[in-house]
Amino acid sequence: MPPKARIVGTGHYLPPLVRTNADLAKMVDTSDDWIQERTGIRERRIAPPEICTSDMAAAAAESALKMAGLTAKDLDMIIVGTVTGDMPMPATAVFVQQKLGAVNIPSFDISAACAGFIYGLSIADNFIRAGAMKHILVIGVELLSRVIDWEDRGTCVLFGDGAGAVIVGPADSTPVERPRGILSTKIMSDGSLARSLMIPGGGSVTPASKEVIDEKLHKVKMKGQDIFKAAVKNLYSASRDAVEEAGMRPDDVDWICPHQANLRIINQAVERLGVPKEKVLVNIDKVGNTSSASIPILLDQSLRAGTIKEGQTVLMCALGAGISWGSALIRV
Repeated sequence: MPPKARIVGTGHYLPPLVRTNADLAKMVDTSDDWIQERTGIRERRIAPPEICTSDMAAAAAESALKMAGLTAKDLDMIIVGTVTGDMPMPATAVFVQQKLGAVNIPSFDISAACAGFIYGLSIADNFIRAGAMKHILVIGVELLSRVIDWEDRGTCVLFGDGAGAVIVGPADSTPVERPRGILSTKIMSDGSLARSLMIPGGGSVTPASKEVIDEKLHKVKMKGQDIFKAAVKNLYSASRDAVEEAGMRPDDVDWICPHQANLRIINQAVERLGVPKEKVLVNIDKVGNTSSASIPILLDQSLRAGTIKEGQTVLMCALGAGISWGSALIRV
């Protein structure tokens, strides 16, 4: 069956401030060699105090709308994947809606951490397949520098800020041998590992208080080995399933656009899938782990650079807190 929806525009935003590994070595017990060996990261972007999450999301969205040849008034829905929203309530998506000038359309956030963009893309795909919507803005955006403990070298070396966006619209109806569009999506969660990556303070379990701040419970806590093992296993299985559902083999995929969590995770998952490293897109060395933003940022950069060409297939996969993971196979 030919695809019903496709990505018609992409965009991204990265804040101007670059924080290098050498900068981090002045803040915490680490080094450039230590970080690169374990993560593949050289530098990451940090948003200045005057920038909030919805600012970055709106900037990425404007770029995607321009590529698609659309305006905010053409949008039927806005989906924002983030765990670092402007505030707990209301959704960051409504602030994005306001900044873009979109009017009276459903706008909401989803919380799937690093898998947030894939979740949002899957939701958009299904709305368009059902004929309920025509153009949906899907954003992955994180301002993780505000929720990182900069004295915890196990987490502070990993994360950066940024936003990526896509416009999902109807696929071409003209019959062709290799139709462009979203070929398949897979999304899953395993709550048994929910406490392996979390921000424990600030919710109904541990409400905001002086003690929460003093104990840094409002910052990211991670059991790195748990996440590493789950990521390699589940990124492989979700990627395999997405390819098989589309009636293809891993060899048929032109590019893999993985979540930029850790270069070792990427390499091991791709090795299990049996795809050569030459087909793997990577920007983790320049931007670090931007969580839900990492895939749409990398996708936009690769399209604008001409690395990904029209008619090629791209496999996207991500895993994050929850733990939640997913994959999507598209033909651009």
